[in-house]
Amino acid sequence: MALILTFLGKGGTGRTTTAIAAAKQLSNQGSRVLLVGQDPTPAFSLLLGLSPNSESPTEIAPNLQAVQLQATKLLEQSWEEAKKMEAQYLRTPTLKNVYGQELGVLPGMDSALALNALREYNATGKYDVIIYDGPSDITLLRMLGIPEILSWYIRRFRQVFAESDLGKAIAPFIQPVTSAILNVTWTAEQLTQQPSDQANQLLEEGKAALADPNRVVSFLVTSDDPTARATAKYLWGSAQQVGLTVGGVLVNQAQASEEITSEFAPLSLTSLPSCSEGDWQPLIEALPNFSQQAAQAPKPVTVDLSERQVHLFLPGFNKNQVSLTQYGPEITIEAGDQRRNLTLPPQLRGQPVKGARFQNGYLTISF
Repeated sequence: MALILTFLGKGGTGRTTTAIAAAKQLSNQGSRVLLVGQDPTPAFSLLLGLSPNSESPTEIAPNLQAVQLQATKLLEQSWEEAKKMEAQYLRTPTLKNVYGQELGVLPGMDSALALNALREYNATGKYDVIIYDGPSDITLLRMLGIPEILSWYIRRFRQVFAESDLGKAIAPFIQPVTSAILNVTWTAEQLTQQPSDQANQLLEEGKAALADPNRVVSFLVTSDDPTARATAKYLWGSAQQVGLTVGGVLVNQAQASEEITSEFAPLSLTSLPSCSEGDWQPLIEALPNFSQQAAQAPKPVTVDLSERQVHLFLPGFNKNQVSLTQYGPEITIEAGDQRRNLTLPPQLRGQPVKGARFQNGYLTISF
């Protein structure tokens, strides 16, 4: 499996330049690297000095390929896959007369399509590292959080449907109807308790990858500008909310002062020089060992079963920005503009919260 590496920070701090330099560094070290850009404008291609094929990765140097995603092409490909799945399960497919070339991209589709593209590139086994240069704000974090959030929606609403009067009324008819219309026979229990095996497996794989810093990791890119630093800190805390490990901080065209070091403790800071046109070497040499720093970064969630406590690391927020609610067995944590439904270990699942405190960037929940 490849390491998926991405960068977070305020616009104009040099994220794309850093992503390209990281791709060059890792490929020079012998890793097979794919650089994925989601910006459809010419900026990405101009920085690379070429126009990558939008439909398939293009080799731009030894061990280094690049691809520039286009949502319309990705939607067309995904639609064809959806039609194949429908034809597999339905005896009378309904989507066969709708073509992917006709479809427009609705807001929010870009993120889901890009996430699926990363999953497919990873599944090829051709790459050791995939560097994703996409949106650097909360949109990226919501994209990476899709597997966990979508699995919660599926689980929660299937349960609500099963317990509703409508769900109970149609339960006796589910088996004969699915047998008549589909090529499979599902009972009401199978239909409401779990998604299809394929969808469930994809979601679980996505959740496991995001929780593993050896599989998915992000680095903050900032400057000495107070606004850029504040944005980076906010994105740091928001990344923890989706379970994404932030491995370190890259301070672009500035020294890692004592003040900046204190702001982002305990993360490691790396100062980056400016990149002169065509001369990438000084920037490449200044970049850190990404895997090593990621392994040393604080985990978003730690569980202490002996103390019956869960610790969530939420830097960049103060006590007034963090709230906790419990509805039945679910624990919901809100910080900034992110909500997370926390999956608890079996020993704590369903137990009422006895107390919670927020101190030094950590939310400690006691059961």
